[in-house]
Amino acid sequence: MAHRLTVIGTGYLGATHAACMADLGFEVLGLDVDKDKVDRLQAGDLPVYEPGLEAVLQRNLEAGRLRFTTSYDEAADFGDVHFICVGTPQKQGEYAADLSYVDETIGALAPRLDRRCLVVGKSTVPVGTARHLAERLARLAPADGDAVLAWNPEFLREGFAVQDTMHPDRIVIGVPDDPDDAAWAEQVLREVYAPMIAEGCPFVVADYPTAELVKVSANAFLATKISFINAMAEVCEAAHADVTKLSEALSYDDRIGGKFLGPGLGFGGGCLPKDIRAFMARAGELGVDQALSFLREVDAINQRRRIRMVDLARELLGGSFIGRTVGVLGAAFKPNSDDVRDSPALDVAANIRSQGARVTVYDPQALENARRAHPNLDYGSSALDAARDAHVVLLLTEWAEFRDMDPDALGAVVAEKNIVDGRNALDPERWRTAGWTYRALGRP
Repeated sequence: MAHRLTVIGTGYLGATHAACMADLGFEVLGLDVDKDKVDRLQAGDLPVYEPGLEAVLQRNLEAGRLRFTTSYDEAADFGDVHFICVGTPQKQGEYAADLSYVDETIGALAPRLDRRCLVVGKSTVPVGTARHLAERLARLAPADGDAVLAWNPEFLREGFAVQDTMHPDRIVIGVPDDPDDAAWAEQVLREVYAPMIAEGCPFVVADYPTAELVKVSANAFLATKISFINAMAEVCEAAHADVTKLSEALSYDDRIGGKFLGPGLGFGGGCLPKDIRAFMARAGELGVDQALSFLREVDAINQRRRIRMVDLARELLGGSFIGRTVGVLGAAFKPNSDDVRDSPALDVAANIRSQGARVTVYDPQALENARRAHPNLDYGSSALDAARDAHVVLLLTEWAEFRDMDPDALGAVVAEKNIVDGRNALDPERWRTAGWTYRALGRP
């Protein structure tokens, strides 16, 4: 029997998973408590920017394989595999993850599961959460139901989410201790992910805690790698060395590799910062906080990059932002995204504005989200608009259109030709030849 899938939570992860699973041929029902979001998705309007995803969404709505609802009753009746894709944000004023949305999902879904089905968690959660949710599922589900929980962490990169869903580099599932339930959960998910497995994608079966740890461990490692090269950038600035050449030389070592070794403004977004903090918080609860104490310095290095970016811009202006105009290129935390959660670019822009500058920001996709997050900043309609009359221009998100900018065209609209490259994305010689004073993090 072909499986019918529900996807609960239709944010970035859920909308992507629902649309891509439908594109594989499954009947999929997406559920969200936000009616406006459901109405937009049902109309083929994607609430987030993700390259290629809107076409996948519209194609499967038109084919009748995908639709959206706000009804848990409808979802429970429709599907036999229920994916939980709700958010786990950082708690206000704490490092720990807020699991209220996951708990609420189980609380609403479980009492309605009166037949054999598989509930699959994809949200990023602290280790131990799956076991707690499995016990809650068993307690709340009807006595005549037979719901089993599995854990299947997601590994999506914003900007590449469709590719990462359809052609993942690995699939990890955590299954229950009961051997019969474990075997059945594995069988069901092998059927759901059969096209990926047929392509040769590794399929790793583990227990609940190991599956939970895979995601947070991966993010902790990537964050550490980014902060390592940015720590080297601090040393390079003091030693008058070039961190981009250092990174290039390190990348040729197969043991190190070049991915996530790009020096610059550091990481942001809705995953790495909150996930490493939640990981530290959970380690403390488990009594092994010393094992992850290095992540505090990883986080601190990342935050220092933002401060150093502000310092570089201030130095170019003679030591003060008061009465000066600053153009900021970039608002999203990374290119090919409209996500401004914990955006280093907006953090820097807001800091500079608080020091007396007029700051104008431009981003190809994230302006609407940026305006909501920082209404006190000014916003331009183009890179030239943001840079007009600026005494210094800051490149803070490495969109292709910024990397390919004409220094002469930009130079024609600014008040002074000062640029700080926060992502080491520009060719210094090209900009200096065009008369610009060029500065970058970790470079002479």
